[in-house]
Amino acid sequence: MTSLLVALAGAHPAFAQSCETLEAGPSGRVVSISDGDTVDLDTGLTVRLVGIQAPKLPLGREGFEAWPLGDDAKALITDLVLGEAVTLYYGGERRDRHGRALAHLMVEADGEPLWVQEEMLRAGLARVYSFADNRSCLDHLLAAEAQARADRLGIWRDPYYAIRDAARPQTIPDGGYELVEGRVLNADRVGGRVFLNFGRDWRTDFTLVVESQGLRVFESAGIDPLGFENTVIRVRGWVDTLDGPRMAVTHPEQIELLARP
Repeated sequence: MTSLLVALAGAHPAFAQSCETLEAGPSGRVVSISDGDTVDLDTGLTVRLVGIQAPKLPLGREGFEAWPLGDDAKALITDLVLGEAVTLYYGGERRDRHGRALAHLMVEADGEPLWVQEEMLRAGLARVYSFADNRSCLDHLLAAEAQARADRLGIWRDPYYAIRDAARPQTIPDGGYELVEGRVLNADRVGGRVFLNFGRDWRTDFTLVVESQGLRVFESAGIDPLGFENTVIRVRGWVDTLDGPRMAVTHPEQIELLARP
């Protein structure tokens, strides 16, 4: 067990179980904040807080509209870590294509270790956001998100972040990161893909697509996506439109099982 888990085992009983594979990385002092999930260290390293997505800010991108509460998320993480010494912990891929560190971030607060990702979620100023190559700690992060959602904190009061109804595909925005709930009416394998359909007309209804690479991840986790047929699930990811709104699923943690038949 790493020193991090020893330190947090008492304060966060679920942490040790969810994050037992985390490995300690470098430390540094936070010197600047880009947005609610990206910080810069005095070592020259930029850290993208893995496991969450805070509301996005333009950051110089022409024509990009800030997401609601983006400034609030930046203000919170600024209060938590700006000027503070932090330690990185890795649970998967360590760098993204921009060279940023992908890490869980810990900071001391009043003599106690504080998990920054959890604090952002508990305040309702981030959503859980995972990748097939970075899936550590998600059970605990999802629980923090769920509590903030139940308490209607932060983004969970804003319609922009509402959970979409899979039975109403016309209400699911194209091009956004969305949480969608509904019953899988049909699960089918076509060639090297699995399709989870939430309606009878695949040309207009919401669909999940698991490509062959994602199927290998499901298989390694001992999960058959065809088993989601007739279950009620919540799924999270980026939506695009091709024969109705669809979402690519690359790993099982994108799906939360809500009810079986």
